[in-house]
Formats: sequence, C-alpha cells, structure tokens
Amino acid sequence: MSLRLLHCIHSVDPTGGGPVEGLKQLSQICRELGHSVEVLSLDDPAAAYVAACPVPVHAAGPGWRGYGYTPRFDAWLRAHRRDYDMVIVNGLWQYNAFGTWRALHGTDTPYVVYPHGMLDPWFKRTYPLKHLKKCLYWPWADYRVLRDAAAVLFTCEEERRQASRSFRLYRCVERVVAYGTPGPPSGDPELFRRAFAARWPETEGRRCLLHLGRMHEKKGPDLVLRAFARQLQQRPAAEPWHLIMAGPAGHPYGVAMRELARSLGLDARVTWTGMVEGALKWGAFYQSEAFLLPSHQENFGIVVAESLACGRPVLISDQVNIWREIEDAGAALVAPDDLPGTEQLLARWSALTGTERSAMGARARACFTSRFGIAASAASLIAAVTPFVRRP
Repeated sequence: MSLRLLHCIHSVDPTGGGPVEGLKQLSQICRELGHSVEVLSLDDPAAAYVAACPVPVHAAGPGWRGYGYTPRFDAWLRAHRRDYDMVIVNGLWQYNAFGTWRALHGTDTPYVVYPHGMLDPWFKRTYPLKHLKKCLYWPWADYRVLRDAAAVLFTCEEERRQASRSFRLYRCVERVVAYGTPGPPSGDPELFRRAFAARWPETEGRRCLLHLGRMHEKKGPDLVLRAFARQLQQRPAAEPWHLIMAGPAGHPYGVAMRELARSLGLDARVTWTGMVEGALKWGAFYQSEAFLLPSHQENFGIVVAESLACGRPVLISDQVNIWREIEDAGAALVAPDDLPGTEQLLARWSALTGTERSAMGARARACFTSRFGIAASAASLIAAVTPFVRRP
C-alpha cells in the first residue's frame, strides 16, 4: 500500500542537526519505495533552505520566537489533513508538536511522534529551571501530544526506557523502530579525503580525530579539547596528532570553545571547519582515524552511524543511547561522559596497533550494514504506521 506521509517539524534548516538530516534521508528512501512525502514546518517561506530542501515543504511560519507559535500552522493542517494518510511529528517542546495535536485532535487523521531524545532525563538534571517551566507546560500540551498519538516512535530501546523518567504524568503507545542513515555516496573514498585535505591542507599527513556536529555543550566539545590537550602532553611532541572540529561554531558557545582551544595551546593542532556538507563532510570522516563524541546525552547520533558507514570506529560516552550495540560489535571504545573518561578513550585509541585499528574499522562498517542502514529504517517506519492508517 502506497502511503501519503506528512512530516511536521520545527524547521528544515540543515544547521538543526540530526532530526532534520534524518527526515531528509528517510523521506528519500520512502519516496523510492513509492510513498509520497511532504513536510509542514514553522519556517519563513522566504528562507533559502526551504527552497533547497529535497522534500516539498509547506512553510507556515515564521512563528513567534523560538517556540514558533503561529495559527497558520494548525489552520493549514486542518485544511489539508485529508490529503495525508499519516502525519509524523518530529520533536517536542515547539509548536509543530502541539500545533499538530490542536489540528488533529478529535479527527480521524492519525499521527505518530518521534521524540528524538527530547524526553531524556539528562535535560531535567542539567537544566532544572527549564524543566520547571516544562512541568507547567507538560500537562496541557506535550503530554496530550504523546497521549493521543497513534504511537510514539523511539529509535532504540534505551531511549524508550529513559523517556518515562522525566515526568510523573506519562502515557502513550510505545514502539521501538529502526533508525539509520544511507551512509556515504558511492565512489572512491580517497577522492572525498583528497577534497577535504585540499580545503584544509594542515590535516594532510596527520593522525586526525574528528568531532562533527552542532557545537553544543551536551555533545562535550569542551571534554574533547581538554582531553586532547592532555593527551598531547603525554605523547612525544613529534607524533602528528591533529583534531578536526567540524560544525557551526559562530555562535557564543562555539566562540567560547575556540577560545578554550587557544588557551590550551591547541591553535596548531586543531582545525575548525565550520559546517561541512556533501563531499567535504564525507572527506572529514575519511581523513580521520576515528570519530570522537563524549556526549552527555545523545539519543541516536546520525553522525555516529555515518562514521561506522565510513569504516571509522567511534570513541563515545555511555550516554550515547546506541553505545551497547556498537560496543558489542567491537566497533567502539566507550567510557563515562567526563574528562577522565574522555582521556581514557584517547589513551586506549593511542595504544592500539595499526592492525588493531584496521580490524576495528572493518567491524565498524559491518556494524553499520547490519544495524543502521536507512533501508531498514524506512521499512520499520512504514511497518509501524501502516496499522493505524484509515482509508475508506
């Protein structure tokens, strides 16, 4: 059965990270399988990234401040809901979730929700004042969004297990679905690597480690920089270790991280690329020995799966929800999300022989193929939503 799917998301701005990228990749495969896919967002219709999005976007914004409230969103959805068999909400805490509930509550149009890790209790512990505000908002808004959804889709068992621990009031139909990425495009990896090295020649001939993603405190970039600086102090100065920090860093937190690197004396040992896409993104993986992500909270981590797809092992914290699966496959080194844990990751990686690193890279690729391919993700999503589709 061919389905008509509508994704509701706050924004299709590519700087939004994993949820936006996951939506694009999943939509492409679903369309190849014969399903139609469109997006409803709170973006300004004039935004350049709306026109550039590979999936048709109905931009109902701009909405009010960061939350994105605009009556145009739910008005559009009420008017067009019968054009779709299933509505898929991506994320919580912004108006695309509550607006979908307002538009569809009491109708016969079903919707499902991807929380994308936004119910993780880490946020409750780390931002207690924000959590207090969420507690006031929760009973009359996002609790209803989850309660009345046909299903709430978690991308791994760990995410499902943690979700009920943030709020005492919690009720929904839980489903765990596969999630992943298509991996790098076909072609010679060496060409991608050379493209990256041509753009940032200081990385050529170095033993590079990669940290790629939004520059955000939850991803532990400060731990990356501090642990890397300490590792350099403990290794011979002649060893060609280099760190690639890839992702948008022009905001205040990103600027603070660059200042931290400078204070640690890392200017000659760190390359800041800004946001990388396409060939340069894949080149960043291929130019590196391993991917480093000591996150304090990571629901899935599309970039983790992308690293595995490139045959690059991952050095991750035990707060990345898929760490068990990757460690069991022998494709990851795992440690706590603190400075000693991150130092341990780097020390363990440094101690591996070239043969051991190569074997780990082969296991990384095999792990991706068996667990995190996009085709399995699309099939899992369609299988999860099909039972709720109502047709005359």
